[in-house]
Amino acid sequence: MICAPLMAQSVEQMLIEMHQAKMQGADVVEIRLDCINNFEPWRDLKLLLENKPIPVVVVCRSSWEGGQYKGDEQERLQALLLAKDFGADYIELELKVASALIKEDKLSQLNSCKIIVSCYLDSLTGLKEDHSHLVAEMQSTEADIIKFVSSAANITEIANVPIIAYCTGERGLISQLLSFKFGGVFAYGIIEGYEVPGLPSIDSLQQAYGVKNIDKNTRVFGLISKPVNHSKGPILHNPTFRHVGYNGIYVPMLVDDLKEFFSVYSNPDFAGFSVGIPYKEAVIDFCDEVHPLAQSIGAVNTILRRPNDGKLVGYNTDCEAAISAIEDALKGCTDWESLHSSPLTGKLFVLVGAGGAGRALAFGAKTRGARIVVSDIDFVSAKALPFEDLLSFQPEKDAILANATPLGMHPHMDRIPVPKETLMDYKLVFDAVYTPRKTRLLKEAEVAGAIIVSGVEMFLRQAAAQFSLFTSQKGFKFIPAISLNSCK
Repeated sequence: MICAPLMAQSVEQMLIEMHQAKMQGADVVEIRLDCINNFEPWRDLKLLLENKPIPVVVVCRSSWEGGQYKGDEQERLQALLLAKDFGADYIELELKVASALIKEDKLSQLNSCKIIVSCYLDSLTGLKEDHSHLVAEMQSTEADIIKFVSSAANITEIANVPIIAYCTGERGLISQLLSFKFGGVFAYGIIEGYEVPGLPSIDSLQQAYGVKNIDKNTRVFGLISKPVNHSKGPILHNPTFRHVGYNGIYVPMLVDDLKEFFSVYSNPDFAGFSVGIPYKEAVIDFCDEVHPLAQSIGAVNTILRRPNDGKLVGYNTDCEAAISAIEDALKGCTDWESLHSSPLTGKLFVLVGAGGAGRALAFGAKTRGARIVVSDIDFVSAKALPFEDLLSFQPEKDAILANATPLGMHPHMDRIPVPKETLMDYKLVFDAVYTPRKTRLLKEAEVAGAIIVSGVEMFLRQAAAQFSLFTSQKGFKFIPAISLNSCK
């Protein structure tokens, strides 16, 4: 079930948001009594629960568990008992409170509704050894559901019992998206108009991720990157999984440490990965095998976990995606007619950025016969033109410019990698950045009269090749409606 957490400060607003949650597709709402100003249990609970449009989880979180309630504990408990009398569907109790009620033989007073026993942890990772004891203690309460909330980002460490288990913050997003795969009761989604780090919107849970289609057999594919919030991959891959009837889900994975990541996510359920900034080169060290093309490029943007032995195999779909997009644009806008050579043959190809995407572009352009000039901030290790020298670099007429740096993407949306005055000398300008679709570099290049190619073209082509690898559907192409929606 999709649960919308509500923290309105008035009963009136809480009721409005309950109806909004229902309209947006939530199955249940969690109402936080501790957030309501001047809360009067009898008056407010009667109004809230007699007018509820969908099932309700009632929570009154004490300050010692990170909530806002600072009053008398007995009064807090009485409010929860009253919520049961007024028809609450679920009541949440902290483990300490539930244990105390058992000792006093009072937990049975709540047996007309379902009980959620919760535990809020600073870090699951730091408590690995205590998990079995903690799970056993929570199960001993005979609660209908047990709930863990942590600042860590690994729900697979939780025992396989009826649970709500999620991790807060941006790194914990996948704990919502994969909740139903690992036995979770609720996936939490926020209503429109609110932003909470690590919580997706109700709409994205349904449309972008299709979480209600997920089951224990769903294969997980993820984007390994830092940052990940710019990615359009989920709204491209997930609707397409559903369209072709493939039981898979594609999720963003904000990764800080590759070694730790691959150690934790070794389960065969994690069947493959896209690799983004800044890991396309470093990730090679964690692949058991690397496809010859990716090995030649020195960068991997796709990893598959081979089913028969679990080995990680690295591929590169960036190279052909980017170069073919540039070639098609040149073919369509020039009088080039050769059937055997590339329109890049003999051209000066000025490449800015020597990271993973840059390596793919350089390799592809070189194999097409272009003359390569590379510029990078780390010009020594990249054997490239110093980044500062681009200010005085004068390209020859009809050269190709390709940006493979994050310049143009948030938070550098107002920057371009070359002087604006030189753009008139380029026949074509390509930008690997695809969010936004038309970067400042492309806008300036278009004004200067150059052919422009958006990173969207590369993104769609490399993603189609990835999808073919993920699903073993050769020659796959995304349907236009899904492609357009993913690149708005």
